[in-house]
Amino acid sequence: MKKRLYSKIPLSQTLVALCEAKGINHIVISPGSRNAPLTIGFSEHPEMHCYSIVDERCAAFFALGIAQQLQKPVGLVCTSGSALLNYYPAIAEAFYSDIPLVVLSADRPIERIDIGDGQTIRQKNVFENHILYSANLYSEVVAETEIRDSKVRQKHREAQKHNEREINLALNKAIEKKGPVHINVPFYEPLYDKIEAPTIFPKNIPVEFPQHRISNDLEREMLQQWNTAKRKMILIGVNSPGMIAQNAIDHFAQDPSVLVLTETTSNIHHVSHINCIDQLITSLTPEQFGALQPDLLLTVGGMVVSKRIKAFLREYQPQSHWHIDQRKAFDTYFCLTEHIKLPPNSFFSWFLEKTEFVKSDYKPSWISIREQRRIKHKEFLKQVAYTDLKVFESIFDKIPEDQMIQLSNSSTVRYAQLFSLKPSFKVYCNRGTSGIDGSTSTAIGAARVSGIPTTLISGDLSFFYDSNGLWNNYIPPNFKIIIINNNGGGIFRILPGKEESSNFSTYFETTHQLTGEHLSKMFGFAYQGASTLNEVEEGLDRLYKNDNQPSILEIFTPRKDNDSALIDYFKHFI
Repeated sequence: MKKRLYSKIPLSQTLVALCEAKGINHIVISPGSRNAPLTIGFSEHPEMHCYSIVDERCAAFFALGIAQQLQKPVGLVCTSGSALLNYYPAIAEAFYSDIPLVVLSADRPIERIDIGDGQTIRQKNVFENHILYSANLYSEVVAETEIRDSKVRQKHREAQKHNEREINLALNKAIEKKGPVHINVPFYEPLYDKIEAPTIFPKNIPVEFPQHRISNDLEREMLQQWNTAKRKMILIGVNSPGMIAQNAIDHFAQDPSVLVLTETTSNIHHVSHINCIDQLITSLTPEQFGALQPDLLLTVGGMVVSKRIKAFLREYQPQSHWHIDQRKAFDTYFCLTEHIKLPPNSFFSWFLEKTEFVKSDYKPSWISIREQRRIKHKEFLKQVAYTDLKVFESIFDKIPEDQMIQLSNSSTVRYAQLFSLKPSFKVYCNRGTSGIDGSTSTAIGAARVSGIPTTLISGDLSFFYDSNGLWNNYIPPNFKIIIINNNGGGIFRILPGKEESSNFSTYFETTHQLTGEHLSKMFGFAYQGASTLNEVEEGLDRLYKNDNQPSILEIFTPRKDNDSALIDYFKHFI
């Protein structure tokens, strides 16, 4: 058995030991020299799962995908300088999506900053607007011999206590609040020295989870509102599978006064819920909007994709809006009245026992309208030409059961909102900041640790933007990518104010003639292209017959027809 080695630098030993103590054992490392003490400490530890990703932006999203699945912090280790700044897109996404990441950035000692040394920037508090905690550690000189000066020994002890406390605070914050933290770690040279036994045994400060409860007065008030409201709407945004218990879902299904609206990323399914929101509310008359307006709105989960439902609830506001979340509540609809700081299941387990079903035609009438919309949806898809819309119908029909579906942003996730996906799918999308960067890297990180067959559905710009996400050795052989290549940013063609001009196609739509074929070959993916509906359906069949090699199916759709087909789709509901 290989003998474990340790970095000689006590600060490295402290960080590794405290990560181990708190169960942080997945570490994504980008190469460098200044971070050598951390790389040695983590990679030599037999219980640490370490990953080497060269591109720091991809590394951060890869770590995000791991943390998304494990629901616990994942460490990121990089060298000093601009390497750290490449983490920022994923840090912002983690901040708004409540995903725990621990950034461990190596740095030069403070006296080396702003004197002209290479790979030095001002790393202290660099993520301050999008971070839960920034820990700035003291650097230390490792003495070759015993320190005889008592004052120097005391300074070393004080520095060690400060560092232990800051590391504990940062790691505990990531665990408790479920978000990103930054620990800046300055190192003196030499950086590569190893020893066979640790010299530091840091104190682990336990995580303290706050206990929230609802006051008796508030409980009575909420129950009174709930039990008298005849139009209650529950809107569920981004939500991990299993976060809301089935008995709560079934309870809402039985109450005629409760209308549940679920997004594709909610991972909630029930025959009495409305899952294609835009399909329902598009082209409603003012009178119908008034009839849909809830007395009480209860929201669960993260960000909401549908612009239409946000516009509706801002215009037709409920009298009360409750949001259930342990950590935060956004006033998305400008009418938030209660932030319930409990996990959804904790709240529902006691609250629903005390509620009563209210006689109402609210749910039955809207379920009836939903059924009419579903018929029109099927009618339109039978006659629509070969476009993005028709392709997405085929994709969701052909993807096998029990897949993890990772969606890129922009048009991809919005098309997914128009279809009833299989309940066995587990659906994810980086909706915290809704950026197109990092979708591929996130999907690969998620697939690596989940053990679930995974399909990434990506637009062409998102795929090419994150093509370095394929540059790693951790892609499962059953990992699939479906690229919808419409030769540019197709979503811009459906936005108001669009006009056909060279300026529009160059700077907004960003037209191109790229394909993923050569990238597939370079990174070891099987590749096939499709340009007709028959080719799409045959390609999807072949895609899921090959689990021995990661595979890409690139579907080419007509750039100038997709927007008109989507516009006609919504007109069909009038």
